[in-house]
Amino acid sequence: MSVSRRGGSRGTAVLGAVAVVAAAALATGVASADASTTGASSTYLVVYKEKTSTSGAGSAVAAAGGQVVATYAPISVVVARSASPDFAAKMRKVKGVEGAVATTRFASAIDGGAVSADTADTSTTTQTGTNGNGVAGLNDSLSGLQWDMTQIKVGEAHAISTGDPSVLVGDIDTGLDYTHPDLAPNVDSGASANCVSGLAVPGAAAAADDNGHGTHTAGTIAAAANGLGIVGVAPSIKIAGIKAGNADGYFFPEAVVCAFMWAGSHGVDVTNNSYFADPWLFNCRNDADQRAIWTAERRAIKYAQNNGVLVVAAEGNQADDLSHPTQDATSPDDTTPVLRDISNACAVVPTEVPGVVGVSATGNKQMKSFYSSYGISAVDVAAPGGDSILQTTAAAPNGRVLSTWPASLLTTTCLAARRVVDASGATYCYQQGTSMASPHAAGVAALIASVTGKSGGALSAALQNAVNPMPCPTDVSMYAFFPALDNGAPQTCEGTLAQNSWFGAGEIDALKAVG
Repeated sequence: MSVSRRGGSRGTAVLGAVAVVAAAALATGVASADASTTGASSTYLVVYKEKTSTSGAGSAVAAAGGQVVATYAPISVVVARSASPDFAAKMRKVKGVEGAVATTRFASAIDGGAVSADTADTSTTTQTGTNGNGVAGLNDSLSGLQWDMTQIKVGEAHAISTGDPSVLVGDIDTGLDYTHPDLAPNVDSGASANCVSGLAVPGAAAAADDNGHGTHTAGTIAAAANGLGIVGVAPSIKIAGIKAGNADGYFFPEAVVCAFMWAGSHGVDVTNNSYFADPWLFNCRNDADQRAIWTAERRAIKYAQNNGVLVVAAEGNQADDLSHPTQDATSPDDTTPVLRDISNACAVVPTEVPGVVGVSATGNKQMKSFYSSYGISAVDVAAPGGDSILQTTAAAPNGRVLSTWPASLLTTTCLAARRVVDASGATYCYQQGTSMASPHAAGVAALIASVTGKSGGALSAALQNAVNPMPCPTDVSMYAFFPALDNGAPQTCEGTLAQNSWFGAGEIDALKAVG
């Protein structure tokens, strides 16, 4: 049995193109004149001391043997590329620079393709055309399969609000299929971008999904109530695809920084983040390279938050207690992981960044999903993510969450037993993971923003109040088969009904959110 750490799948490698962005994008990302033609071999983050001018970065980078890809002046961070083996060392000697680091470990292969990235049972078969009977308030053709929406009272909430089109969710993921009939009505192309290279390339076409994961999370948030397929939590809002994950499912630091800078400058109200930032699961302050990544990503997230963006993020699928970490067996995940001892000086980005709403996963029995990571200081709310082992039911026979999937990828990145084709021909896939939980919470946040106008910290507080509290279970022995993937520790729950390490304040409730 294997479980994708992202809740989705990986395909084949595709590198994002570097291009000169439109003038509007240059408010936070400035392109180098020759960045698209350098052929440089590695990407670097150059982190200047906070509030230090980056005006001389171009000449400094050139002198060190590199080319600037993008300059994010508001956070004093530069993305560069270089083939010089001593580029980082030279940049660290530049006045005002506090860190310079290559953002990958030069992977030549990926771990786990689509078929092995999810639990590979064959308990279901491809389905076509299922009616929506039995799901209150949801009437699209596959709504009868949306146990997750029933569980958090989305149908009842839609009697009050389906969301306001002035509210914009930025789905920071592998992009989205902007042509999918359940997503096309709600995609905001002008707010979409491809950030994989570290420089934003605007438009929904640039941000097209080449993995499937992003289309799945986008559908949970904002699939249209249009009579076909599924219905999202907030089917009347607008959604932007902000592509930070490549075709292999990696989210490297330059892309994460770019994505939050884009969101913070393009009117995004909520971001969904169903990933951890590669290549380090835990970024440690006492390591110079990881500290530079940590600093750049945190500054970018803070920039977005300071511009009113609520950041919602998945806890991860390691069954780790993020509040009490002792080992990291996952990093660097783009080459060969090396077991290392860690402490609370190390944290997962973005879910453990201050102000981020961390989301754990539940299944259809309203228990914590067997794989979901957790932590008393990390989890704020819980939401349906699916559970194919402990929580299969009549309503959820395979335990997973159904959502949109690109037709072009259905037979390559969605297991045969997970595929669903609507009578109209629209395509869907079942997945499980905290990746599936986080977009439910982001969608509920969008509903709250729609009916209250709240943003930022006020929206975060409202989301954490729109829950049904869930206590720690008295018996956790059923989780013994799946100890923490990083340190092998048994899963344990701490805290009170009001706030605990497995469910935070509780499982989200869409009806409470709009009531």
